[in-house]
Amino acid sequence: MPDLLLELRSEEIPARMQRKAAGDLRKLVTDALVDAGLTYEGVREYWTPRRLILDIRGLNARSADQREEIKGPSTKAPEQAIAGFLRKAGLADISQAQVASDPKKGDFYLAVVSKPGRAAEEIIEAVMPGIIRSFPWPKSMRWGAASMPKGLSFAGIEGKGPESLRWVRPLQSIVCMFGTEHEETKVIPFQIDGITAGNITYGHRFHAPDAITVRRFDDYVSNLEKAKVMLDADRRKDMILHDARDIAFANGLDLVEDEGLLEEVSGLVEWPHVLLGTFEQDYLEIPAEIIRLTIKTNQKCFVTRRQGTDDGSLSNHFILISNIEAKDGGKEIVHGNGKVVRARLSDARHFWTRDQGDLPDLATLEASAQKFGLDLKKSLDQRMAKLDALNVTFHAKLGSQGERVTRIRALAKELAPITGADPVLVDRAAVLAKADLRTEAVGEFPELQGLMGRRYALLQGEDASVAAAIEDHWKPNGPSDRLPEDKVGLTLALADKLDTLVGFWAIDEKPTGSKDPYALRRAALGVVRILLERKVRLPLLAVTKDSDLLSFFHDRLKVYLRDLGARHDIIDAVLTPDADDLLLVARRAEALTAFITSEDGKNLLAGTKRATQLLAAEEKKGTVVADGVSEALLTLDAEKALWAAISEASKEASDAVAKEDFRSAMEALSKLRAPVDTFFGDVLVNDEDAAIRANRLALLKAIREATATVADFSRIVS
Repeated sequence: MPDLLLELRSEEIPARMQRKAAGDLRKLVTDALVDAGLTYEGVREYWTPRRLILDIRGLNARSADQREEIKGPSTKAPEQAIAGFLRKAGLADISQAQVASDPKKGDFYLAVVSKPGRAAEEIIEAVMPGIIRSFPWPKSMRWGAASMPKGLSFAGIEGKGPESLRWVRPLQSIVCMFGTEHEETKVIPFQIDGITAGNITYGHRFHAPDAITVRRFDDYVSNLEKAKVMLDADRRKDMILHDARDIAFANGLDLVEDEGLLEEVSGLVEWPHVLLGTFEQDYLEIPAEIIRLTIKTNQKCFVTRRQGTDDGSLSNHFILISNIEAKDGGKEIVHGNGKVVRARLSDARHFWTRDQGDLPDLATLEASAQKFGLDLKKSLDQRMAKLDALNVTFHAKLGSQGERVTRIRALAKELAPITGADPVLVDRAAVLAKADLRTEAVGEFPELQGLMGRRYALLQGEDASVAAAIEDHWKPNGPSDRLPEDKVGLTLALADKLDTLVGFWAIDEKPTGSKDPYALRRAALGVVRILLERKVRLPLLAVTKDSDLLSFFHDRLKVYLRDLGARHDIIDAVLTPDADDLLLVARRAEALTAFITSEDGKNLLAGTKRATQLLAAEEKKGTVVADGVSEALLTLDAEKALWAAISEASKEASDAVAKEDFRSAMEALSKLRAPVDTFFGDVLVNDEDAAIRANRLALLKAIREATATVADFSRIVS
């Protein structure tokens, strides 16, 4: 069966777009081929900084013939309806249609349309231009003829206007080869914006820029490899990582690994070459985080540390990835990168030094200092006063950063007794938490928010818990991020996230579908993780005063518990709409999960389900159920025994629930199995006497109410 090779070669594709773009191309092309009636055995996508590639194996040479029946109107239908049917079916005259009969609706017209299959080459040629034109780049550009209005020409290029191709960078050539492994392959010569697909590609733009004739995928790969283009991105990543580790080790260093940076640099080079650079030792006075971000952000280089060190310190050597195999061993490339690294580190040292000095306008900050109890002799306090004095906006509808700090401070004061944190330290941390937003280091590297605050807090002599809380109040930032270190940080993190959620709920800026511009789902998950993993009992409804927001927390809790392996039906069984103590909900779910598979658990399920299902059915019919059980109307031994068992089990369960001993509560309720079975064996619930019937249904209602103290067992899938 034939194979298809497709290459779209352009100027540099941004590294962050490459992997997704290759996946998008794979989906768009294979979906189009399948929709057109073709099948394939396998497909793999590849990408480099300058090309997207598909290798599709085992394509059908031709799509199958199709036979379609198109049902038309009644044979008695007016001419207008018949004319519409003819247009839809592609018939010239009604005589070309068949007449079929329906026992209920009578005779109607039927068109049988046969569509012969098409050659795969024809299908590929038809679908590819549309795929390229509508390709979902996050950002794209017009270029060449496409960049000029229609009718305008320059240097022999005539503008084509807005209908012309948009591509992430100028598209330079297309390869499209089709054929079997043993026969001569064919070019499928579709055309788009003056570029005709052919069998010519080009190697590395510096090392091997000459044309390469392509036949099929295997020779395409080997010829590109000879031309200094490594097609497989994961292979480039693996080579970069291992060469970087080796060159570091050979120089007495360890590579500080960074998966995100590794992914990025593998998308910047087609022929990776790993080199070692150096900067002056005295730059190591700058915090390691700043050095690492400076070198990563500006030069896309890795940092290193001395072998065997794990204290966070760095060495004065960095590792860079070149796209050129230089004749001088890379000396000039290292020299050039080193000059830029030194310049950027010099800027970083300037930020670091200035942030520890006094601001020039301290006299204008007195009012803000008094408002927050700040000490203007301290640099971080000055930055907080400046943040407030400038009235920096947090959100147009939620006020300034200073107003937000005031809210967080008040909320943290309420939370401190609940978390057991020192209220004095919590207050100091709340006041300084956002101060580093006015530092030059954070202005240059926003990713350092919190971390720089911690650094500057320690430098000015703050308590270690206060300093840690300043960094940790942003945490956790995701399901795998660490939690705050201690109770002060935990309290501040809760206050920060709750203020964010309550505020955006108040102005009706809630997540919708996949859109969550303010990361509110992440904030809510952070609250859930803190409460459950640090075992904090927090009445969320009392704090947020918003039932809709509580429901949002419930959604995040479900996601969290399901990720831990909890069954969805068990979560639904213990999660009531007004449950605002999420830790208690999690404990109920844990206890129920452990209990439900035991013999007692099976008894509890069987006993309660039979009773509650019958009760629900009667309630749905509108059958009268007594408000409570009347002992005077209990005439049979089985119903008397059931009422006695319910009364005893209900008391034992309530006492156990009050102690939060949910397993004991369930064990007490499981004892109802035998009296329930006897009841249904000996007693007719729907007695002819309405009062007796209502009383017996009240017995079943009492079972439901007793078990509801633990969970809604009707939701559990047995």
